[in-house]
Amino acid sequence: MEERETTIKIPEHFRLLYTAEDISKRVEEMAGEISQDYEGKTVHLVGVLKGAAVFLSDLLRTLTVPATYDFLSVASYGDSTESTGVVRLIKDLDDPVESRDIIIVEDIIDTGLTLKYIEELMRNRKVSSLSKCTFLDRPDRRKVHVEMDYVGFTIPDCYVVGYGLDFEQKWRQLPGIYAINQPTSKE
Repeated sequence: MEERETTIKIPEHFRLLYTAEDISKRVEEMAGEISQDYEGKTVHLVGVLKGAAVFLSDLLRTLTVPATYDFLSVASYGDSTESTGVVRLIKDLDDPVESRDIIIVEDIIDTGLTLKYIEELMRNRKVSSLSKCTFLDRPDRRKVHVEMDYVGFTIPDCYVVGYGLDFEQKWRQLPGIYAINQPTSKE
């Protein structure tokens, strides 16, 4: 995949961590792992809105096994860079998941609280199998232990935007992943 030019002026305090090419390569590798692990099965991807929509879309198009998908939405951040620690279900799945092979697809795992909540929700619905996939893993902020099955990149303790991830609902459309080094003065 070619590096796509963006017409958006990227602020000076944004630091590029992963290019669109880095992302594309890693998504293909992850899709290969999942396709191998789920050979002969149909996998049902459960994307966590809004951040995981871009990643899920790319992952879905790269899988070589039959796949379906649905989305749910939870809230734990609001418009802050810190999780509130309280997870609320905002939008539930449209279709039942009982007896299905489920992969929870997240944009980023941070405290682990959201993923634990969704994992428990899925297990209570008597799924056949449950795996967890995240594009980014930020283990330095963990509040609860979570075991991941598929991880794109492990990142340091910094706030990131791009490729579906946002800050105050902005910057999701950036083709790469950028660390935000918060400026010390108002611009």
